[in-house]
Amino acid sequence: MLYWLTALSDGGDVFNLFRYITFRAGGAFMTALFFGFIFGRPLINVLRRKQGKGQPIRDDGPESHFEKAGTPTMGGLLIVGAVSTATLLWARWENGFVWLVLFVTLAYAAIGFADDFAKVSKQNTKGVSSKIRLLLGFLIAAIASYWATILHPEALQFRVALPVFKDLLLNFGVFFIPFAMFVIVGAANAVNLTDGLDGLAIMPSMIAAGALGIIAYAVGRVDFTEYLDVHYVPGTGEILIFTASLIGGGLGFLWYNAPPAAVFMGDTGSLALGGALGAIAVATKHELVLGIVGGVFVVEALSVIIQVLYFKRTGKRVFLMAPIHHHYEKKGWAEPQIVIRFWIISLILAMIGLATLKVR
Repeated sequence: MLYWLTALSDGGDVFNLFRYITFRAGGAFMTALFFGFIFGRPLINVLRRKQGKGQPIRDDGPESHFEKAGTPTMGGLLIVGAVSTATLLWARWENGFVWLVLFVTLAYAAIGFADDFAKVSKQNTKGVSSKIRLLLGFLIAAIASYWATILHPEALQFRVALPVFKDLLLNFGVFFIPFAMFVIVGAANAVNLTDGLDGLAIMPSMIAAGALGIIAYAVGRVDFTEYLDVHYVPGTGEILIFTASLIGGGLGFLWYNAPPAAVFMGDTGSLALGGALGAIAVATKHELVLGIVGGVFVVEALSVIIQVLYFKRTGKRVFLMAPIHHHYEKKGWAEPQIVIRFWIISLILAMIGLATLKVR
């Protein structure tokens, strides 16, 4: 919205700054950060009053988690509110990619909110049926995937770019839509599975968003794409505004989610964050790179899949408990130790993902 101030510029004054994506990304970051600091405590107080006993704790979970009983959930509302406000304030409203990513974020946040509300009101860990959640998730992803293909230039439509390999595009045809749907739904559920310890999901989400934001900015500039030999996707640079908002809002949330957490993000936050990362990857034609920068989420999801399949086949477990962060809890690792080491791994993977821009 503030981009409209450029109409007041003669080319050499302060209003001209609003033409630059990097300047507006900085403004979006600060706006989202202050939003979190200002509204964080009031939101937590409201959630505590409304929820009473807070988020239900799994009976079969690690024993240390019972100490967290009474902690309110739905803290993802703070993240989503910060991201939406900052993005709408600083992004260009005529950019379709901005609305695409916002749509996925808010839609998945709505699914997560319904699930969190069901858990809190019924005081059990089941919430909304997993089948209904998946059905709605795939429906949203189908809309977003088709929307992305419309926004992509004709040469990139229905195609998947391979990292490292220059100019190589795989034409998926009509199968691109299901592929993109899987990316978005998979990312949403992978982040959701990762959200099991204080601060565990939010920092890797911010790191992945930072990496994807840089990628979005790069592939949205023709001069950068010519230098890097990557595919040019006009308009994606504006996604940097969204990712900067996510980082700012994430930090504002982490202020209250740092151990011991005063609030959990719940499915409201984790599904929204994961869906956003998936949507950005599809928009920028970097679906496969998401698997690198979001490698922690991939491993968390795979640990659950492996555990379930192996147990059904043999009656035995590969991990002491899944997702894998609970495995390390069972092995005696302290919660902050697990969280910080996962953060470090996320940062390393993000650097590797960014390296694919130049390694050709």
